[in-house]
Amino acid sequence: PEVPPVHVRPPSLAPPTCFAYIPQRSLFQELVALILHHRQLQGMDLFRKAIVQPGLPQDFALQTVQEAIKPQKHTKLVQDENQLLENILRTLLQELVSAAVQSGEEIMQYGQSVAEGESTEGQIPRLLDIVLYLCEKEHVEGGMIFQLLEDLTDMSTMRNCKDVFGYIESKQDTLGKPELFARGKLVMLRTCNQLLRRLSKANDVVFCGRIIMFLAHFFPLSERSAVNIKGVFNTSNETNYEKEAPDGISIDFNFYKTFWSLQEYFSNPASLTLAPAKWHKFTSCLMVVLDTFEAQPLSDEEGNANNLEDEASTFSIKYLTSSKLMGLEAPGKSDKDLPSETLKEELKTCEDRVKKLLTVTPPKGEEFLRSIEHILERERNWVWWKRDGCPPFEKQPIEKKSVQDGAKKRRPRWRLGNKELSQLWKWADQNPNALTDPQR
Repeated sequence: PEVPPVHVRPPSLAPPTCFAYIPQRSLFQELVALILHHRQLQGMDLFRKAIVQPGLPQDFALQTVQEAIKPQKHTKLVQDENQLLENILRTLLQELVSAAVQSGEEIMQYGQSVAEGESTEGQIPRLLDIVLYLCEKEHVEGGMIFQLLEDLTDMSTMRNCKDVFGYIESKQDTLGKPELFARGKLVMLRTCNQLLRRLSKANDVVFCGRIIMFLAHFFPLSERSAVNIKGVFNTSNETNYEKEAPDGISIDFNFYKTFWSLQEYFSNPASLTLAPAKWHKFTSCLMVVLDTFEAQPLSDEEGNANNLEDEASTFSIKYLTSSKLMGLEAPGKSDKDLPSETLKEELKTCEDRVKKLLTVTPPKGEEFLRSIEHILERERNWVWWKRDGCPPFEKQPIEKKSVQDGAKKRRPRWRLGNKELSQLWKWADQNPNALTDPQR
């Protein structure tokens, strides 16, 4: 019998054995993507014309959105339309930032012109103003302006970020409105935290302070994200000092190490109560420092020689721990649990000694001590507030119920004609006897 032919599948048609099957987009999907891309380009062209158009944003902003998106509703976009508009604006913003960088201009001043003595704002602030107006009037999704601001800070250098943040500060009241705040508070918090991480805490103190002050005003007082409920200490902020004495030093290096070693305990005070040996070491070091300061008090002449107002411009948030400066900065075991009463007595003794030293330290020792006590009092109240569950400080105003127009307010009816007589009648079970009661 004849052997049937063996049909061998061509290699080109053999199923892949080592690669996963990757589905290809259909022709319909390609067509949809092409249409969306075309609409995005058209929308970018319309907004390019809008940002150079004179006038207020309310004069043309909504019309520009309607021409770019062609929404189903006249004044408010649905989800897909919001997404398309966001893609248009974010792409346009990236394009403007790139153009500003290539031109060498500051991004917030890019496109700014001066004509006939009148200056126009840059194209990027103009774009942000348009989007902010649309978000405020709820024509578009309220979080869109916050997303653009986050993109802008991510694409900017720290020098340009100062200008961007200046714009944010100028629009703080509008951004803080309830309809916008609820949509963008987390994005704004993330944006500010990213800026703080990029900044140097030693060299950019003023900018860091601006960001923190903005957050304090932007978020309500009872915002839990800034409360530090657990009271965690910032142990990462270490104070570095010299562990070995350098050659040719003329100070008491043991006192130098003892003095700066106290910062290790101050950075995490809670750890002292958990280890009695650590507490005893801390108190012994503290006594050495206090004894030295009490034995060699600072004179009035030495205190007045340091003008704190003049030094404010060069103030640093980190301590100067060099051993070479020590002569200028300062004159000249049990394993059982520490009883709480003993701990309180030792703390009280140290507190009294420190207060006495601060009082006699010129200049303005008493004034400085009062400031410290005021700060500690506020901190104590802050701890109690967190302990009570952070109740809100804000109290909503009581709304008075307004009577509808044209409706007459019904007067209450009393059994005996008026309120006083009706109350008098209810004072006793036997009302005639109440009239002769001497206690009435």
